[in-house]
Amino acid sequence: MSVVPRDLWSLTFGQPQIDPADLALAIEAEAACEALDFRTRLLIRDGLNALERRWGGERCREWLSHSPRSARLQAIWQEDLGPAGFQTLGQRLMEKTQTETIRQLFRELGTLVSRPTRIDIGGSGALILLGYLSRSTDDVDVVGEVPYELRAQHGAMEQLASRYGLRFAHFQSYYLPTGWNDRVKSLGRFGNLVVCQVDPLDIFVGKLFSDREKDLDDLRLLAPQLGKAEITDRLRKVGQSLMSEEKLAGYARKNWYILFGEELPA
Repeated sequence: MSVVPRDLWSLTFGQPQIDPADLALAIEAEAACEALDFRTRLLIRDGLNALERRWGGERCREWLSHSPRSARLQAIWQEDLGPAGFQTLGQRLMEKTQTETIRQLFRELGTLVSRPTRIDIGGSGALILLGYLSRSTDDVDVVGEVPYELRAQHGAMEQLASRYGLRFAHFQSYYLPTGWNDRVKSLGRFGNLVVCQVDPLDIFVGKLFSDREKDLDDLRLLAPQLGKAEITDRLRKVGQSLMSEEKLAGYARKNWYILFGEELPA
């Protein structure tokens, strides 16, 4: 499942991060429409300016020269449309973490351990692998401690982090709802490394009790995909342990109100 919309307006509105390549594809697709209103032409123009700043002029012109919509995009880019109308667009451009990059990391790591080793992953890395998120991340979040078989190879782990741009971090299962470990699913075996993923609804519930802005941004993108009814059901069934701590419950009430405009379900 891909969560990156190819519609230009959907891609650029409400998204904390936008992959430049996805923006380029969306601009091309939008330019195929015969009638483009002023705001859409302005968005295309501002998007082209943002790509030029991100990629540099040479790469941007190279892409544009090979685009099937090159002539029309060039015409819109040169059109006098006034000042920028979408000023945050360039600030939100960031190359997304590719799912294959994470899988390659697992494969190489699996060649370094001498016996079967299991990790359970949650957080944004798991959601990127499952196709729910399309953004950049620096971490692969492991539930509990990173296994000793991996920690013992400190030098190799540092080299992998440098080469892949991904570092293994860990978080305590306390921040997941009750019974999460009964709902994990296997991502597969990578050599001697067995990787399991925390259920997306459990990740959502865990992030709901966080005060981090990036977790709230993930919640905003996850909510329409998972469904409010399913989220509410999971929260009511297994979220009691998290609700028992007032500080965490306060975060959840605030996040729920931002997401849905109502009080957190009892």
